[in-house]
Amino acid sequence: MRIVQFEVPGAGRRVGIVDAQGEQVSDLTARAPGLRRVHDVFLAARQRNVTFQEFLADLCSESGLPGFAYADLLAAKPLEDRPHLCPPLDHADPHRVILSGTGLTHTGSMKSRDEMHSAEPQHDSQQTDSEPKTDSARMFDLGLENGKPADGERGAAPEWFFKGNGYGLRGHAEPLDLPTFALDGGEEPEIVGCYVIDENGVPRRLGFALGNEWSDHETERINYLYLAPSKLRTCAVGPELHTDVPFKSIPVECRVTRDGTEIYHSGPLHSGEDFMCHSLANCEDHHFKYPLHRQPGDVHLHFFGTSRLSYTSRDWKFQDGDRIQVESRTFGAPLVNTVRQVAAELGEPVRVEPA
Repeated sequence: MRIVQFEVPGAGRRVGIVDAQGEQVSDLTARAPGLRRVHDVFLAARQRNVTFQEFLADLCSESGLPGFAYADLLAAKPLEDRPHLCPPLDHADPHRVILSGTGLTHTGSMKSRDEMHSAEPQHDSQQTDSEPKTDSARMFDLGLENGKPADGERGAAPEWFFKGNGYGLRGHAEPLDLPTFALDGGEEPEIVGCYVIDENGVPRRLGFALGNEWSDHETERINYLYLAPSKLRTCAVGPELHTDVPFKSIPVECRVTRDGTEIYHSGPLHSGEDFMCHSLANCEDHHFKYPLHRQPGDVHLHFFGTSRLSYTSRDWKFQDGDRIQVESRTFGAPLVNTVRQVAAELGEPVRVEPA
C-alpha cells in the first residue's frame, strides 16, 4: 500500500491511500475521523489485534470514500491555502520522533567517503597494499566481514548517527534549510525505514519511504570527527510510505536543478541489501538494541545510507532555490524539496543568558 499524510486547511490532518494508478488519494480519515495520522492508524490496529496492513485494508474496503487528485497534492506547497502533503509518518509531539541513520553501508559509499577526506581523489589504480587504510575503509571492512550475520546472531555494528527529532523533519515540497554557519549543503538520496514502538517496547516496521538526509560535506571533509556537526538538522522524507517494498534491490536517482536547468544528475544509484555490506536486520538490531530507542509510542525514521554524493564531483555549492528531486520507480511519486538559505541575522553566535 502507498500511504500519505496530508493537511486540508480548515479540516486538519488526514491519512490517505494512493490508488494503483497513482492518480487518486482516498481519504481514510473521512471514514474514521479519529485517525488523523498514520501513528493513530498503527495504535488502532494494535488495539484491534490485527496487523497494520490488515487494518488499512479494512478501512479501504468501503466504497465511496472522498478522494483527492494526487497531482494536486503533489503540486501544493505547505503554506498555500489548499490541501498539501505532509511527511508520511510523524507524531503529534515532535519530541517523540527520532531521526537517525547508518552510513558506510553501501558499495561505493566507502570510496565517496575516502575521496571526501583526501586532498586529491584517488582512483582504484592508485591504491597500493602498502597504503594505510582510512578509518572509513576499516569501518567498511567490518561490514564486509560480518555485516550480514546469521539469524539470531549479532553482527558488526555499522556507523550510526543521530539526526534530530521531529522539528527537523520535512515533507515533500518543504524547504531544506541551509544555515549561515554551514560551508555547503549536500544531498543524500536514501531509503528510510519507518517504525513505531508498540506498547510492549517492540519496534514495528510500517514500511519504507524515500529520503534526502541533507548534510554539510564541506564541514565533514575538514575532519571525519565533524560527522555529527555536519548533519544539518533538517531532512526530508516522503511523499509516500510503502508497506510492502522488498528491501533487496531498489533503484534510486537524484537530480538538482537551478533556475530550471539541471546541474546534477546522479545517474543510477542502487539501494537495498543486494548493494549493502550490512543486512537490514543488522542495521535495525544495532539501532534498536538501546532501550532508549524502544520507548512505547515513539516514531523512528532511520536513513539507510547512499552509495554516491554529488560533493566529490561538482565545482559548485548549493544555494537558495536549488531544487532537489529524489526518485525511484519502486516508490511512485518523487520526493522534491528546495534549498532555503537561512536569514543572515539568524547566523549570529548564540548567547546564553544566566537563568
